[in-house]
Amino acid sequence: MISSGVAGPLGALHLPRLWLKVSLEAAGKLATGYPGLGQGYDMMTCTALGLDPEAVKTFIKSNKPTYTQFEAWVRQNGKKLTKADIQRHNLAILGYCHEEVVSTDFIHDERSSIYDSLATLQNNLKGEKRFFKVVSWYDNEWGYSNRVIDLLRHMARKDGAK
Repeated sequence: MISSGVAGPLGALHLPRLWLKVSLEAAGKLATGYPGLGQGYDMMTCTALGLDPEAVKTFIKSNKPTYTQFEAWVRQNGKKLTKADIQRHNLAILGYCHEEVVSTDFIHDERSSIYDSLATLQNNLKGEKRFFKVVSWYDNEWGYSNRVIDLLRHMARKDGAK
């Protein structure tokens, strides 16, 4: 499975994972009870990019697109695809750090994950230039709690609360 911290050429985190999950569901290869398009990051990504979740599922199930084809469809159908929209979405999922840090630097950090550019390494095996060791920090309880709050706010908006 692709990580939520992966982005395609458009730059939106989680979008490749959403495509893969819905594609696997369409092919009948997703575990029973595991949603192709769930209520967490899947819905958050659709909302952030201005995509209709049902249209996403229909397009993938009907066309069985490659990721590149899916992203081209997103570019045509997404209503919130400015760099600012994508950055706002990405910052809700992943932070970025380019300083020397230790785990205690992230206590009560509300982000789900913080990419550490100094600790990330390109581990080139002979003839291979695409192998990386990526380091990401998080405060598991605090970051998760903030995502639950995000979900509750989303649910309240859907129910018409202010």
